[in-house]
Amino acid sequence: MMWHETEVTKRLSLKYPIIQAGMAGGITTPELVAAVSNAGGLGMIGAGYMTPKDLESSIQKVKEWTDQPFGVNLFVPENPVVVQEEIERANQLLEPIRQKLGVEKKKEDPILNNSAFDEQIQIVIKNKIPVASFTFGIPPRNVIEQLKQNDIVVIGTATTVNEAIQNEDAGMDMIVVQGSEAGGHRGSFAESFDQAMIGTIALIPQVSDRVKIPVIAAGGIMDGRGVLASLILGAQAVQMGTAFVTCKESGAHELHKKAILNCSEEQTAITSAFSGKPARGVNNEFIRMMKNYESELPPYPIQNNLTQDIRKEAAKQGKREWMSLWCGQNPRLSQHVTAAELIRSVVDQVEKSLKLIEFQKVNSE
Repeated sequence: MMWHETEVTKRLSLKYPIIQAGMAGGITTPELVAAVSNAGGLGMIGAGYMTPKDLESSIQKVKEWTDQPFGVNLFVPENPVVVQEEIERANQLLEPIRQKLGVEKKKEDPILNNSAFDEQIQIVIKNKIPVASFTFGIPPRNVIEQLKQNDIVVIGTATTVNEAIQNEDAGMDMIVVQGSEAGGHRGSFAESFDQAMIGTIALIPQVSDRVKIPVIAAGGIMDGRGVLASLILGAQAVQMGTAFVTCKESGAHELHKKAILNCSEEQTAITSAFSGKPARGVNNEFIRMMKNYESELPPYPIQNNLTQDIRKEAAKQGKREWMSLWCGQNPRLSQHVTAAELIRSVVDQVEKSLKLIEFQKVNSE
């Protein structure tokens, strides 16, 4: 059996066990998703912040550019308690930054609206998307059942063995196991985030030993060595995020790409100051300035809403110190190449490594 023939590639009809993470916020352009799928991986639309209309249009574009399978990643809605004092405190802390950027003072409080999620699910079903993945928790059982009745493979996210077991019990077909090295938001939902900061290399075998559904490794995987190591540890595929952010087809802001390409492993930090949910990104002025106040800020998605104007304006003005520059702990391996070149280099490296192992084995006999 070839290394790339796994339970995941068979079930999803992929050539390679490589999944591009569904990164929300405009990174996963239709060009990127189609390029990954055309190169033999699984492209994923990061639909977390998309309106149903945007999702529909993104799906149509991807379908124009590829006839290969691709998926949609969705955020499980959260309904935190809105505490007025927290919102006022956050606005007070954010005001000096708004002034620096010339952003108007926030007048109205953020409104929580979870109706988009149900519409997104219906769009996924209507368009016969083969894969739906979820993060920030487990979707309601009726949603999982509805997707499965329509032959859609459902993939959950876990950051601990316990969360993986909960995903399996809920009926998920596969599970992305996110190590602490991962860039962007933590997928933790059952444990407090600090208890769920387990590294990829420790997490994969422990989850693989406890669940029967296929495990997809994520967190710090940037090249063929990471892919091969994950497969050896018991994963059936990998999910790569940061590696695709710096690809030519990615919709990430040029300053974001540059920040990753020039970052080193000790320069990332976990912060909840941007969104109210812990996420790993390149350390900057905003993260440092807000560090001591994180416990006073409102939870996700309220804080995310409050900082939206700041992030948008900072990107427009090219001021990276106030942008969320999500990035994993392995940035030195990032490359500015096309998605097809990235996948080709990953595959070549896996095959070279396997030949080397084979050669060493023959020579030692």
